Amino acid sequence: MSFSFGRLQAVLIKEFVQMRRDRVTFAMMIAIPIMQLFLFGFAINSDPKHLPTLVEMADTGPVTRAVLMGMQTSDYFDFRGIVTSRADGDLALRDGSASFVVVIPPGFERDTLRGLSPEILLSADASDPSVTGGAAAALGGIVERAMQDTLTGPLAATARPPPPFSVTMHRQFNPEQRTATNIVPGLLGVILSMTMVMITAVAIVRESEKGTMETLIATPVRPLEVMLGKITPYILVGYVQTGVFLLAARLVFDVPFLGDPLAFFAGFNLYIIVNLALGFLISTVARSQMQAMQLSFFTILPSVLLSGFMFPFAGMPGWAQVLGAAIPATHFLRVTRKVMLKGAGLSEIAPDMLALGAIMLVIVAIALRRYRQTLD
Repeated sequence: MSFSFGRLQAVLIKEFVQMRRDRVTFAMMIAIPIMQLFLFGFAINSDPKHLPTLVEMADTGPVTRAVLMGMQTSDYFDFRGIVTSRADGDLALRDGSASFVVVIPPGFERDTLRGLSPEILLSADASDPSVTGGAAAALGGIVERAMQDTLTGPLAATARPPPPFSVTMHRQFNPEQRTATNIVPGLLGVILSMTMVMITAVAIVRESEKGTMETLIATPVRPLEVMLGKITPYILVGYVQTGVFLLAARLVFDVPFLGDPLAFFAGFNLYIIVNLALGFLISTVARSQMQAMQLSFFTILPSVLLSGFMFPFAGMPGWAQVLGAAIPATHFLRVTRKVMLKGAGLSEIAPDMLALGAIMLVIVAIALRRYRQTLD
């Protein structure tokens, strides 16, 4: 049989008609490239600036103010307030409310003018090395320019190189700046998100395709009971994944676990439930297993790009941070890094747990509403 353009045209028309009817797949083909374009083009920034910074000031002279002003005008540091003790500064670094704490010693200006070379301490949250790297590299030039602008006239000789004081950076939580120390704790959130969402969505849709869901609907089972019954077995899968992850993180990658195990246990349980509920929600939208996998991938991509896993959260623009705050992985990554690297307990992770709880309630409410509509 010879090649026929007429038959080819018929097949092409059929495929376009089928594509138009499959609206979810068509939307995914358009939405994913657009989302990748905007996320990679605007939201991703490997050189974050305007990082939250606190100051512990034991000297308030003109030289001190000039140094702090020079740091703030550099775009790397965003001063948020003053702490009165080293303990308060360490707490701010641990709970994530500050990336840097600048400690100005007593008599700093006097010792500077006398040539005694006092020391400014810059404590940094180095759990993500990419966050502090740019600021640390620029700090020397920032201080030098500030001194040249302030020490003029008879004091100009003091501002000449070498600087009349030193700046010492104390990198906390990851002093060796190992990439694995930052990536491995965040990797758990990505792995759980990928598997929990996709497994749940595909498993439920598969039952609908086989016709067993109609049998379940015919029984006097409430929507909440169906949801709990469907997602509970996969919680055990999440436990196995987490156990394997913790062993590999400690034995293979030498990642420390410094915090409260109870805080970690509470955090990952809540995160598993959120992702399973999200998978259940996807199953109420998808009509086939292929659509369920496509929609699952649609939720996984933002979890990787906007959560702070691959790129610093602080480096993203404001609108991207708002979107990232609505993603469960963002808050779970903070929980794992706080507990494993910073020695945090339940009190330090409480804000992230509340955020995860709020996201869970929204997802569960929408999923139950969608499921009731499916029943109707």
